[in-house]
Amino acid sequence: MPIPSTPLSTPATSSTVVTPRVALAVATTLFFMWGFLTSLNDVLIPHLKAVFELNYTRAMLVQFTFFGAYFLMSLPAGRLVAHLGYKKGIIAGLLIAAVGALGFWPSAALRTYEAFLASLFVLATGITVLQVAANPYVALLGPEQTASSRLTLAQALNSLGTTLAPLFGGFLILSTTVMSGEQIQALPVAEQVAYRAAEAQSVQGPYLGLAIALALLAVFVCLFRLPSLAEATEKADSAQHTLLDALKHPHVLFGVLAIFFYVGAEVSIGSLMVNYLALPEIGGMSEQRATHYVSAYWGCAMVGRFAGSWLLVQYPPRRLLAVFALANVVLLGVILAASGEVAVYGIVATGLFNSIMFPTIFSLAIERLGPLTNKASSLLIMAIVGGAVIPLLQGMLADRIGLHLSFVLPVACYLYIIFYGLVGSRPRAASGQGG
Repeated sequence: MPIPSTPLSTPATSSTVVTPRVALAVATTLFFMWGFLTSLNDVLIPHLKAVFELNYTRAMLVQFTFFGAYFLMSLPAGRLVAHLGYKKGIIAGLLIAAVGALGFWPSAALRTYEAFLASLFVLATGITVLQVAANPYVALLGPEQTASSRLTLAQALNSLGTTLAPLFGGFLILSTTVMSGEQIQALPVAEQVAYRAAEAQSVQGPYLGLAIALALLAVFVCLFRLPSLAEATEKADSAQHTLLDALKHPHVLFGVLAIFFYVGAEVSIGSLMVNYLALPEIGGMSEQRATHYVSAYWGCAMVGRFAGSWLLVQYPPRRLLAVFALANVVLLGVILAASGEVAVYGIVATGLFNSIMFPTIFSLAIERLGPLTNKASSLLIMAIVGGAVIPLLQGMLADRIGLHLSFVLPVACYLYIIFYGLVGSRPRAASGQGG
């Protein structure tokens, strides 16, 4: 059955429940926070790569661990949110993420790469719970026809977080990373140990601050009486349906793949940008300076999302999605063929056209699903594992054919998204009629 256009249910004692507009404003703070935490990985990767002398493949284990949590924990997160409801699920996600961020303190003290990865996994588990709860909550917080616009607006605040995080991380984490591997090796053994210890511990303060911020945000959300959605019906219907039932809808199956390839491409570009811009033939810049361009990359996505929130009301979401994906295919083609400033500004500009992709794919994939919405949402969040797989594959490519040429992989991802926008996203009813 179709999702009702007014899914809010108002209990008799809910006179102090906030309006949907205020609820949307509260939800956008969550999008900001998980965007900030996700983008901070783009700074953490070159930092840990230098500290532990990793190749590109091992460095990409940061994203493999972080986004792998989405795949492993999405179903448990979906069950948790179904049991707790959207509001309590959001609070639980924030507290789990706070524990993960707090784990960076002992991880830095242990000075082992695996300890950092374990803390990242817990942090990402909390963000997974947030995603499972907040994405469908925002999508259902009003008419179905404007779900893409609403999610894009919330994602714009997510992009504000991803824009600020590289600047924050560059200042607090990368500012002291001034020695190359060769320079470190030239130091006496005792000085090498002391230097690496100081570098590992430079992440303690920033992540401790984030743990406190996450806990405070959980309290903030707890204080609001958010509108209840029609969760009772979804819970009652949930046991009657499986994930396979959702995947029987072609636009859901194609949407899961679209999220996989989109997140994979976006994360790969952001994760490797610092090292890419440091290449002599591209920018030849320091890691700290390169973080400003990473910030600009996510800033372009923020601008695109604010603009996209309006564009998606004026133009068909499917067509706009295909046009934006085509733009990134062209930009990456230029990057592969060019060097210097053209390549620098070309890779930053891909952020502008990434802007509307996630919210548009997500809202199109849960269109007309009714009680299957939660199942499809869990599948779509699981598909964020693309952010684990694609960067790892690009890291392997970079180790074999060079970092510059490895950007052919995101091109293939965006080509699939063109297909989804033009063909794969159209719902097919049981009668065979398209949507």
